[in-house]
Amino acid sequence: MRYLSAITAVAMLSAAPALAQDKVVLQIDGAAVPFYAPLYAGVENGFFADRGMEVEFIYAGASDILTNIAAGNVDFGFPNGDAVIAAAANGLPVRVVHTTYQRGIGAMLAKAESGIESYADLKDKSVAVTSYGSPNYLQLQVGLSQSDLSLDDVNVELIDTGAIVQALQSDQVDAIVFSELRKYVLEGNGVDVNMVLSNDFLPSFGNVVVTSAALLEDNPDLVRRFTEAVTQSYEWTMDGNIEAALDITMQNYTPTWIDQKPALVIAFEQTFAASVWRSDLTDEKGLGVADIGAWQTNADILAEYGVIEAAPNAADFVVEDPKTIGG
Repeated sequence: MRYLSAITAVAMLSAAPALAQDKVVLQIDGAAVPFYAPLYAGVENGFFADRGMEVEFIYAGASDILTNIAAGNVDFGFPNGDAVIAAAANGLPVRVVHTTYQRGIGAMLAKAESGIESYADLKDKSVAVTSYGSPNYLQLQVGLSQSDLSLDDVNVELIDTGAIVQALQSDQVDAIVFSELRKYVLEGNGVDVNMVLSNDFLPSFGNVVVTSAALLEDNPDLVRRFTEAVTQSYEWTMDGNIEAALDITMQNYTPTWIDQKPALVIAFEQTFAASVWRSDLTDEKGLGVADIGAWQTNADILAEYGVIEAAPNAADFVVEDPKTIGG
């Protein structure tokens, strides 16, 4: 009888419904591209599900993401740090809960044959950004200002994320201000590229995880579990799994990028894993930690060049260590 009871108990356990998952929406800057491979791989590997979450990915420009976060339309966002500072300066109740990219990855890119090697060389040239609310538009303004130029000295064109690199390659524009990672894609297509890193003149942060002040206050457990899964996703990718993460991503999210895999592996190894996702600070304290002083410097520079009216206090909208959330 005991044996039969055990079998019955196992059957009952097997038939029991799985525990409900928290359904969360993550709105990512731009479009579905392989550069977000750690997040995609983290979902497919079950890192979020293991913590009781079902993740839906949607996409928008950085300014729209932050508006949606502030309004509570989405749970988490993954915009560029410059855009977060602009949102905070405008009073939006957004909070950085995971400084995923430890430095900015914005860059001005131009064909080597164009002779454009600096922002000063952009005078009377056409330069593309993805939107007026994009972090790259902010970087363009500061880069021009440091070269004693203004937006009036260039022809700014708006081209969406999916077409901006092709616009440069096909000579539709003279330069683009976008991502340093696209240099590898262009070079993989046989295009020699000159690059000016935005981080050299505007120390900043690339994509970071944000949520609303309300969600952070009302459900810190959800926020903590989400940031833990993000950290695990990036740790797994960096731990010898770059190609595996890209394979997962291309199979399930970005199949049209399969031919770019060799260039992407190089980009991940030489840029992302080397100096974007990690820093001396993360080596000491763990992925996602924030250098509050560096965030404040970023905000102060944006205010100095008139991109924002006044610099917000970084400590008011940036969580220094995601491991302390809900603690």
